[in-house]
Amino acid sequence: MTKRNFLQHFTLGGIAVTPFFRKLEDLMLSVEHISPDDLAANEDFWLKIRADYRLKPDYINLENGYYCISPQETLENYIHHIREINYQGSWYMRTVQWDNKDAMAANLAEMLDCPAEEVAITRNTTESLDTIIGGFPWQAGDEAVYAEQDYGAMKHMFEQVAKRFGVVNKVISVPNHPASDEEIVDLYAKAITPRTRLLMVCHIINITGHILPVRKICDMAHSKGVEVLVDGAHSVGHFQFSMPDLDCDYYGSSLHKWLSVPLGSGLLYVKKEKISKIWPRFADWGKEDDDIRRLNHTGTHPVHTDLAVGNALEYYFQLGPERKEKRLRYLQNYWTDQVRDLSHIVLNTPRERHRSCAIANVGIKNMPPAELAETLLKKYRIWTVAIDGAGVHGCRITPNVFTTTKELDVFVRALREMGKG
Repeated sequence: MTKRNFLQHFTLGGIAVTPFFRKLEDLMLSVEHISPDDLAANEDFWLKIRADYRLKPDYINLENGYYCISPQETLENYIHHIREINYQGSWYMRTVQWDNKDAMAANLAEMLDCPAEEVAITRNTTESLDTIIGGFPWQAGDEAVYAEQDYGAMKHMFEQVAKRFGVVNKVISVPNHPASDEEIVDLYAKAITPRTRLLMVCHIINITGHILPVRKICDMAHSKGVEVLVDGAHSVGHFQFSMPDLDCDYYGSSLHKWLSVPLGSGLLYVKKEKISKIWPRFADWGKEDDDIRRLNHTGTHPVHTDLAVGNALEYYFQLGPERKEKRLRYLQNYWTDQVRDLSHIVLNTPRERHRSCAIANVGIKNMPPAELAETLLKKYRIWTVAIDGAGVHGCRITPNVFTTTKELDVFVRALREMGKG
């Protein structure tokens, strides 16, 4: 979806859409003649984007993967929505809240090139994926396949359905440095038996930044009669893709990560023909079995966050999806290329460019990840997160569009100095 098309669709019932900080549109017009590849390395341009964010000066923030702060334009619109809904009170809640949520879900669906009736706005990836795992029509002896590198909340949900329904879980391990796509596909394929019902796979592994060959895995699983659930927590707003390209059955993502929606926003995608087979977590009424909103009943919730999805999408399309992706890839490669071959460094992210985007993971030999994270913060004022498990031992590094190469130079220097120590 283009920015022009999105603006045509971004309308809200009962809420005035207040424009803030329209300088971004003028900035984009000034660089239309520059290719995204060339613009990715243009520090002057990205410093202007950085000015859209209010950044805490106490540290260099290289942990934007958990939650990425919103640009001021999105934040001000979000605050506007809070004030307006507080002003309208129960009138808003009893009249247009659902129409507006449906409109935002439709905009997300257009972004992902899928029908609006297959997308719902949730609160996060965990809610989205656990809706499917917990609501799947399991029978005793059914099998599920997932990886030890998957996110803990979903692994715990599979463990719960194992206890509740007698499901057998088959757990594989994804290599940090695969020789080929086929090596990864084969790992999943070997775990499938005639009893396998559902396979879960990460679009991008959150602890390493490894982008997996999801379409190839889906094609393999479908050929064996197995449905596929994709954990896309870190994908939406990070790198470009479409649901038809993946051909998965179920997909969940967190919009407060790379799309920079305020906290508490996610999405659930379910193929239309699969919706009716999933049991909802909370009972709803008055909806057909194949209505995805039947799976999205959560009671009263902060509806102003739903509205901010539209503002975040507007910012994303003004900036440009390709421009953003190219910059994120540039930043990751900028620092990893400088340290990957150092003798004391362990890079837990594949070398091949197409297997990663912004996220990478780095460790130092003979240094526990927690010690690495603590040293980076206390000595170098760099904020990261330690990862120590599932074959990954290091710190996850997640820059964002407001990160500068000068900040990454500080990080590279820190890694070099710690090697000397």
